[in-house]
Amino acid sequence: MTVQGSSKRATNTRPDGFDTDLTFVELTWKEGRVEQWVRFGKPTCERRIDQHRRRFGFAPGSVFGVNRWASNDFGTVLSRFDILCAAHTGETIQTLPFLRPGGGLLLSTHGWPKVERVLQTIDAIEALGINTADVAPDYWRHVHNRMAAGQAAHAYTRLQHRAWLKRRSLEQ
Repeated sequence: MTVQGSSKRATNTRPDGFDTDLTFVELTWKEGRVEQWVRFGKPTCERRIDQHRRRFGFAPGSVFGVNRWASNDFGTVLSRFDILCAAHTGETIQTLPFLRPGGGLLLSTHGWPKVERVLQTIDAIEALGINTADVAPDYWRHVHNRMAAGQAAHAYTRLQHRAWLKRRSLEQ
């Protein structure tokens, strides 16, 4: 009896070498016009598509933040921030123009004042010495819902983070 490959990732790749279980984010950067970037997260791979576009791959369960900004001759026309969780195969997903196949949308906001509040929240978490990609997904949902209601979000704490890490380790 021979054992077939135990690693699903090793046998489940596309012709371009990328793993099909990954969630892909394709971002564009045209200085001063369209600027999109991964603000936080741990991509497992990155590929330059052309002079202005790059594609990042995220493993299932990875949390990442994407900042998108665009302008024209008259000023800013788009300011968005999305925090997503890369989906596991078979999960329900949210689709976005830059995301393939899709992911779990934890937070989505647009307009500079709200985007700035999210960036300040990220900075506050990083000031605690916590990697933003490891923050409890429920916290990002909390921030999203509080912003939608026009309320201030509760601060993320080290105690809350330790509880999340413990719960996550028990679930694995």
